[in-house]
Amino acid sequence: MKRIFLVGFMACGKTTTGRRIAKKYGLEFIDLDAYIENRFHKSVSQIFADKGEEGFRKIEHNMLQEVSGFEDVVIAAGGGTPCFFDNMDIMNEAGDTVYLKASPEKLCESLTVNGMAKRPLVANKTKEELLDYVSSTLSVREPFYQKAKHTMAFDDLSDQLFDHLLN
Repeated sequence: MKRIFLVGFMACGKTTTGRRIAKKYGLEFIDLDAYIENRFHKSVSQIFADKGEEGFRKIEHNMLQEVSGFEDVVIAAGGGTPCFFDNMDIMNEAGDTVYLKASPEKLCESLTVNGMAKRPLVANKTKEELLDYVSSTLSVREPFYQKAKHTMAFDDLSDQLFDHLLN
């Protein structure tokens, strides 16, 4: 039984890395945001609009508890998931956690390329506002991300760590 949780700021590569690792090792892949959207038949943006961030975070916490019981899975947590309730503890107790670490500049570049409109916390920000938001939010979230059992640099998302964890 294997469970790997990928954590880190939005656009750091959790979903891309998670899909690749799950496919390589024959595991199921779950993107927590997509899982929530499928369960509630609403986009994360719609849930934010309807229930606010607090309401979304409660839903996210409950769904994290649910998927934490699944076996042979790679789970990409949302960027804020580790920072609320006891979510980081839940993930650390349930399996291996990997922080995909990136600089604010790399994150802004990735957000710009991968579309900001679908991300309610950064939609409609200018480049300067985006960098300010990413820098300040990352500084708040970093202590939570650093509770992960393993850290990988954004510039080196190789399979070496996962080979070690899954063999």
